[in-house]
Amino acid sequence: MPPARTAYHHGNLREALLRCAEQMLERTGVGEVSLREVARQAGVSHGAPRRHFPDKQALLDALAENGFERLGRELDAAVQEADGSFTVRLTAFARAWVTFASRHPALLDMMFASKNRPQADSLRRAADRAFAASSAMIREAQDRHDVVDLDNDQAATAILATVQGLTALIVSGMLPDRPPDALIADTIETLVHGLRPRS
Repeated sequence: MPPARTAYHHGNLREALLRCAEQMLERTGVGEVSLREVARQAGVSHGAPRRHFPDKQALLDALAENGFERLGRELDAAVQEADGSFTVRLTAFARAWVTFASRHPALLDMMFASKNRPQADSLRRAADRAFAASSAMIREAQDRHDVVDLDNDQAATAILATVQGLTALIVSGMLPDRPPDALIADTIETLVHGLRPRS
C-alpha cells in the first residue's frame, strides 16, 4: 500500500496532499499542479482532496501558508541562535533565507505571488508572521543606534531586496567563483556599513 494512502487512513490526508503538491510544484511549475494529479500521486481517489481543498487555488493557498510558516521558523531560529552584533544576526538571517530559497525556489515564488492576490488576507498574515523576528531585529538595532533611524518598513524593504537579489544571483549560478557563505557575509557587511567613504 502506498505511504500516502496509509497516511490518509491515519488522518493525514491533508499533509500528504500538500507534500505531493509541493513536489509537483518544484518539478513542473505551478501551472501543472492539479487536484486530480495530486490525488493520483497521493494514492487516493480523485474526489478525496476536496475534503480539504475545494479547488486548486485553495490547495495552492494552503501550500503557500505552510511555506511561510516553515520559512518563518527557519528565519526565527537563525536570528535567535546568532548571538552578537546586528551584522552577525542579519548575516544569519540572510543565510537562512538563501538556504530556503535554494531548496524551494518554485515554492518561494508561488508564496509571494499568492499573497498579493486580492482576498489573500490569511497569506499576508502568514507572511507578516514569517518576518516578525527580522522586523524585531531591525527595531532593536535602531533602539541601540546600531543602524540609522529609518522607517522600519523602509529598512526591511532594503534588506529584503538585497537578500532576494543575492539569492537570485547564487541560485542562478551567476557568481560561481565565490562560496555562497562568503558572498552573503560580504554583501551584508556592505549593506550595513554602506558604500560611502568614512571620514
